[in-house]
Order: sequence, then C-alpha cells, then structure tokens
Amino acid sequence: MKAARFYDKGDIRIEDIPEPTVEPGTVGIDVAWCGICGTDLHEFMEGPIFIPPCGHPHPISGESAPITMGHEFSGVVYAVGEGIDDIEVGQHVVVEPYIISDDVPTGLGDDYHLSKDMNFIGLGGRGGGLSEKIAVKRRWVHPIANNIPLDQAALIEPLAVGYHAYMRSGAKAGDVALVGGGGPIGLLLSAVLKAKGITVVLTELSAKRKEKAKESGVADYILDPTEVDLKKEVMSITDNRGVDVAFECTSVNKVLDSLVELSKPTGVVVIVSIWSHPATVNVHSVVMKELDVRGTIGYVNNHKDTIQLVEDGLVNLEPFITQRIALDDLISKGFETLIHNNESAVKIIVNPNL
Repeated sequence: MKAARFYDKGDIRIEDIPEPTVEPGTVGIDVAWCGICGTDLHEFMEGPIFIPPCGHPHPISGESAPITMGHEFSGVVYAVGEGIDDIEVGQHVVVEPYIISDDVPTGLGDDYHLSKDMNFIGLGGRGGGLSEKIAVKRRWVHPIANNIPLDQAALIEPLAVGYHAYMRSGAKAGDVALVGGGGPIGLLLSAVLKAKGITVVLTELSAKRKEKAKESGVADYILDPTEVDLKKEVMSITDNRGVDVAFECTSVNKVLDSLVELSKPTGVVVIVSIWSHPATVNVHSVVMKELDVRGTIGYVNNHKDTIQLVEDGLVNLEPFITQRIALDDLISKGFETLIHNNESAVKIIVNPNL
C-alpha cells in the first residue's frame, strides 16, 4: 500500500509498504481522509521532534524513522481482530491517536495524556493516517454516526484539542471568551465555545483568517488589533469587567500579554499553542488580579463528547476544509502550500486512496 514516510527533516517519501496485520485487540481501518497538522509541518521543516530519529527507537512503539505519518484521520473498518465484539466491519470511525504504555490506565479521570513517553500514532510509530490502511488498538478507535461525512470527520482530532482546552478553562454558558489567534486550532476551539453557549471574541491580523472566522460563524466579535483599540473594544463588550476566559493560540508573546491584560479579576488564561521559545508574562497582573494561567495539551477522554457535538449539528466542520488532495501531492500541494501560503489554508486533508 502507499504511505507517506518521514525519513528526516525535509525528507518525506511516498512509498509502497506492506499492509498492516490486524492482530487480536486491533481494528483494521481503510483510511478515508487525513488532515495535515501543524505538528506534521514542524517535523518536515525542523524535525525530527516527536518522531524518533533513525536508530533511536521510541520506548513504547519500538520504532524509529522512517515513520508513516498522519494522526488526524477518519476511515471505515475493514477487519476486526480477535477479542473485539463491540465494533463491526463497515463502521465509520475516527482515531484518538495516542501511543501510551500498556500499564497506564486510560479510564475517566486518568491523565493518560501526561504519561511517561506518551507519543502519537503517525509520529511515534504504529502506522499513520497518511497511508491506505492502518491497524489500531480498539481503545483508540471511536465509532461515528454516518451523518458525519468522512472528510469532515478527519477534523474531529483537532476539534478534540479545542474541546480539551475548553474543559481546562472551566468556561460555562454565558461567559465571554477571548481567543487570541484565528489559525486552525483557534477557529476550531471557537466553534466548541460557541456550541457551549459562550460569547467568542476572536483577535486576528490576517485578512483571510478573519474572513474564515466570519464565514464559519464561530466568533461573535472579530477584532484586529492593528485596526481597533483592542482594550477599548473588549471592555465595551464586557461592560468594563474583562473577559471570563482567554485562550492563547499563537505562541506570540504580545498576544499573551493582551490576554492577561484583558482578563477579568479571577479570570482564566489557557495557553493552547506549543511554544518553541521562552515567553514572558506580566506576573504583577497575574498576582493583582488573581488570574489562573493554565496549560493544555492534546485531549483526555474528550473524543466522545467532541463527536457528540458534531453528530448533534452543533459544530459544522465543512467550512474549515480548504483543500482536498491526493497522497502523491502531499508535498507539492500540501506542505508547500502551508509553508508559503498558510494564511489561506485552514485544514488541508489528504485522501491516501486517490
């Protein structure tokens, strides 16, 4: 079968590799669509990061580069391994793409996403969504209703990132949230917040991203700090209180500074983006306003509730798909577009069977 294989920085190859073996306790999935994540892009430009370098196998998967890529994917079950009786051939599914040690509990209340040596399918090994087929442990396979198109279902994984960030914030219906950054995660997070009855104020500089936020309807207010007085506008929206919760989705220090400044006393600031450089924060403001500053990573038992939002029609994922490409065009139409024209692309999805 065809698969996109990461060898090293700047070296991803479309190759023919053996189809996976569907072993006991695993589910064989025909991949329908797989999204290109910012993490994939960083691996291509700067890696290996999450991907274990050649000759240095991951402690859980035992694999190292070359690694089959892709962790945001949907598909159809084509085989069910021995010992599985709660999923059927033909079911539509998405994958929660964790690689977790077998001795780590993954039930409700378990923080398995923070466990030692945690990694992701499509980065740390165990196949990937940028291939025609994959076999995944049953625990990480989530059935979806047929009313979710499979192309849109490929966005459930990044939507779950937004859902977990929402859960970390403690936000509730009626609150006002300030989302700093209208990239893919900022937009999908905003969609979750809107679905939960929260007023969303989005800050963004890019004209195309502002347009996408408006088109998708995920924000009540879209503010460009180069065009308006951000503090004046936010204080007007909140009757001079400040926002209840704020989400940093840019890894830009100036944005973080604004979120701290515009949060109400006792407000919550959630840092969603991955920072590759040190940051500063106005600790005096954090202290004097008794702010909570929280991190968030991935998701933890959030897929079921995230899927429910989409099945119930509370989140429409269609507007966020900006391009559909074949696996053979992964570099030329996928990675190159994101590198040179990322503002125009929210989510590029790949069909490995085209």
